[in-house]
Amino acid sequence: MKKTADDIAFDTVKILLLTFLVGVTLYPFLNIIAISFNDSADSLRGGITLWPRVFSLRNYEKIFSNENLGHAAVVSVLRTVISVITQVFCTAMVAFTISRREFVLRRFVTFLYVLTMYIDGGLIPTYFLMRSLHLVNSFHIYWIPGLVAAFNLLVIRTYMNGLPESFVESARLEGASDFTIFLRVILPLCLPVLATVALFIAVWQWNFWFDTFLYNSSNISLSTLQYELMKKIQSANAAMSGGSAANAFAEAGGMTTSRVTPTSLRAAMTVVVSLPIIAVYPFLQKYFVTGLAIGGVKG
Repeated sequence: MKKTADDIAFDTVKILLLTFLVGVTLYPFLNIIAISFNDSADSLRGGITLWPRVFSLRNYEKIFSNENLGHAAVVSVLRTVISVITQVFCTAMVAFTISRREFVLRRFVTFLYVLTMYIDGGLIPTYFLMRSLHLVNSFHIYWIPGLVAAFNLLVIRTYMNGLPESFVESARLEGASDFTIFLRVILPLCLPVLATVALFIAVWQWNFWFDTFLYNSSNISLSTLQYELMKKIQSANAAMSGGSAANAFAEAGGMTTSRVTPTSLRAAMTVVVSLPIIAVYPFLQKYFVTGLAIGGVKG
């Protein structure tokens, strides 16, 4: 079919618009990468766009000079993997329960979970609660308190409500128990939403450092990657505040220095912590589809 002038004009505008949106989306991250590979003192002058002006690996050397960084990375990976597995499974179980019409307390239980999204016990009471549960200075503080998050629960429950009831009815006619139905019928049909929630949890667990600071800061063996990098940022901030503004601009003028600035260090840290999530995303992307149950009844 031959394209008309209107079709060609529409395609041209569409391509230009999409190219602009891609550029706007990618530019901030490419700029951060350029700053992370640029000399810290030179970065104070500004004007860096997509390519480092004075190439340097000093920012990454400063990050990886921490002897505890490798162990902290292992702890971050473990907390992320364990949290994703346990939280997705437990949240899906609760979501399946409150999605069943025969469960008479489903509205009340849903209300209790929604209430936690708006009412919080506060930092100090929460700390004392965790201490009374013997979770302080423990790896379990990373995954037990968030086993069932209200937002993720509502997302999975809503998806389950949209599944054809005939799947469950057919399984019951075959003599399947509730747990068998959940495990062998519902979970496979919920792979798209479970993958989405798993990515939410993974990003949160991988980036979160405040619980390490609050509960495990005195135990170096339980420190996480993000907490160690946060301490690097604080150290760089302290070093910069200890020097004068004149020294900082002198360094920007070309004087050699071994100091790294908080801005450059933050850029390198952003690259380091983002790469694992970027690497995991393609494996989950294939599950980001809907309509997995369409045609299941007729088939």
